Amino acid sequence: MSYSFFAMFSRMKYIDRWALMRNTRKENLSEHTLEVAAIAHALAVISNEKYGASLNAERAALLGIYHDMPEIITGDMPTPIKYGNPQLKQAYKAVERETAAHLVSMLPEYMQDSYKGFFVKDDADSELWKLVKAADKISAYIKCIEEEKAGNTEFNSAKKATFALISQLDIPAAQTFIDEFITAYNLDLDELQQKS
Repeated sequence: MSYSFFAMFSRMKYIDRWALMRNTRKENLSEHTLEVAAIAHALAVISNEKYGASLNAERAALLGIYHDMPEIITGDMPTPIKYGNPQLKQAYKAVERETAAHLVSMLPEYMQDSYKGFFVKDDADSELWKLVKAADKISAYIKCIEEEKAGNTEFNSAKKATFALISQLDIPAAQTFIDEFITAYNLDLDELQQKS
């Protein structure tokens, strides 16, 4: 028997983000989830090393990799619609849960329990999911910086709103990431290669 989970996973590259925005460069879901995974991992490491937490950084990265996989089927719903009102938000969350269950069913039965946790949030991973959410917002903020750097003013409001959301999360590791890494996204390639 052939299973389609990973073939579906590979289709993340066909899902464009920021559909309602004029982009200087399109960003697909594969690119986004890679960045979220790397940032979530970094946030867990920062939490552990700087703030005395005991988080599984590798698990944070895996949650980041799969966090938006349901969008392969649902598409990337624009934020103003997805969170437009409580009824829409609740309905969309229900669709995401059903989609996640469908994706997990695309695995052999002996793998399903291992993968359910990437889609169904449980208490054991609650701190990691907070980091993934922060990483998701930081990734969006980085996209805004990149668009701004390319001369695109379309993302100005999104940049301010996203920065405010990151601050509201009140996650020390996220603030540390912003303080220690974000300014580098404004540098050109030659500047990036210089030692700090």
